[in-house]
Amino acid sequence: MAQMTFMEAVRETIRSEMKKDPNLFIIGEDVGKYGGEHGVSGDLWQQFGDDRVRDAPIAEASIIGCGLGAAITGCKAISEIPFGDFIGMCMDQVYNQVAKIRYMSGGQVQVNLVIRTTMGGYVGGAEQHSQSLASWFVHVPGIKVVIPSTPVDAAGLLRASLNDGNPVIFFEHKNMYGLKGEVPDDPDFTIPLGKARIVREGSDCTVVATSLQVHNAVEAAEQLDKEGISCEIIDPRTIDPLDEECILASVKKTRHVVIVHEEWLKGGYGAEIASIIADKGLFDLEGPVKRVAAENTPIPFSPVLENFVLPQVEDIVEAVRQTFAE
Repeated sequence: MAQMTFMEAVRETIRSEMKKDPNLFIIGEDVGKYGGEHGVSGDLWQQFGDDRVRDAPIAEASIIGCGLGAAITGCKAISEIPFGDFIGMCMDQVYNQVAKIRYMSGGQVQVNLVIRTTMGGYVGGAEQHSQSLASWFVHVPGIKVVIPSTPVDAAGLLRASLNDGNPVIFFEHKNMYGLKGEVPDDPDFTIPLGKARIVREGSDCTVVATSLQVHNAVEAAEQLDKEGISCEIIDPRTIDPLDEECILASVKKTRHVVIVHEEWLKGGYGAEIASIIADKGLFDLEGPVKRVAAENTPIPFSPVLENFVLPQVEDIVEAVRQTFAE
């Protein structure tokens, strides 16, 4: 096991896979000499050169299109969109091409493409650099949606994504790049897509949380322990495919549930999870399904207002209390 930051786990997984496969390359804005917008690519350019670490202009549709074109001709590609907020610039490529090519070819064409992008606030990035947009892609069949919350999950899920044969959009929270944790020193280490992680065992309330909110949920659970409420925390890790079995089994045990994500509340994937629970686990519940998410407003620049809009530990604590009070 090696101690790594979240960012290092992503970089070293890419490095390991590029060593294995000479046809794997990365393309994005400033990923070469400057190591990418957030520095994730680091020294990969020095090691693998321009042919495999390709700098692109600020042209998001082209970054996705190049990755897709290479993928359908037998390469593996990583297309990096440094801010998920601007993935709208290439949505036609993503939902009309990337997500559908394998289907339209009758399964004859694999699409080994991973779209790496960022999400999340709490960094003072304001309205256009702080959004969490994973819910958009849950609605689109044909593309898998991965949201790791730890360095080890980042490594294992990224390697699995690169070898899945289907397109994957891989969301990395900007505020977790410095998060440290142990990562297996194994070039073949993977975590299967569609398999949730039980972060914390509990008996009274299930908290389903993703990305940075997993860590907020753990802090909330520690507070609730003092009130005699034991929370079980589930991190889906991939929200499409979703590990319904794990979530429903936990709800059956605890009989209460809170769903936490940083996407906006309205139309967020938390509503889909709540719908699944209502459909398949309604009679296991002894209280309402509560959701904690961003308020339905653009993300403010002001730290005070940003914290008001985005989920806080106290919001999770209160939501858990409400599942017992109503």
